[in-house]
Amino acid sequence: MTKQEKVKYIIDELEKLYPETPIPLDHTDEYTLLIAVLLSAQCTDVRVNKVTPALFKMANTPSEMIKHTTEEIKEIIRPCGLSPRKSKAIYDLSHILLDKYNGIVPKSFEQLEELPGVGHKTASVVMSQAFGVPAFPVDTHIHRLMYRWNLTNGKNVDQTEKDAKRLFPREIWNKLHLQIIFYGREYSPARGASIKTDYITASVGRKSEIKKLK
Repeated sequence: MTKQEKVKYIIDELEKLYPETPIPLDHTDEYTLLIAVLLSAQCTDVRVNKVTPALFKMANTPSEMIKHTTEEIKEIIRPCGLSPRKSKAIYDLSHILLDKYNGIVPKSFEQLEELPGVGHKTASVVMSQAFGVPAFPVDTHIHRLMYRWNLTNGKNVDQTEKDAKRLFPREIWNKLHLQIIFYGREYSPARGASIKTDYITASVGRKSEIKKLK
């Protein structure tokens, strides 16, 4: 199977499995999505979705958020982990959004990545899911599966993102990155996957990874 045949097979199979790709993080607008994605760093989406209702009930806009202290924010988001750092980032970026952007989340990678607590992956999620701009945020599932599928060398997430953008059509990036995440969670977790469950890897993967799955 050539690399292009692999790519087509992966796209076709993921489309069969996940024709619909709802955004995993609960939110109501660009700001609440930004905060939810920030909280998801080293934390599951499920846990974030359990925490954000209380947070957004307290404050769901930058102007409301800065009325509260970092301690108040930290107390609510504690279950997400890294709460001291994340609470400060939420408070500080809310101030910046008000002072610099009229309380509106900016629509550019560069401006988003200048915000406290917002790295390239977070910016990519917001750009793709809030604004519909083609992006390919790479999480642990995508990084692992792209390597298992022999579509990247596994060196780092930056290289994986470059390879994904090079191999897959730009017009499906936003949907495809979610499809790969959904597949990774359901069929190919870091531990416990098998050829029976992770059938895409069994069909297109590198031999060393297929052996691990047996």
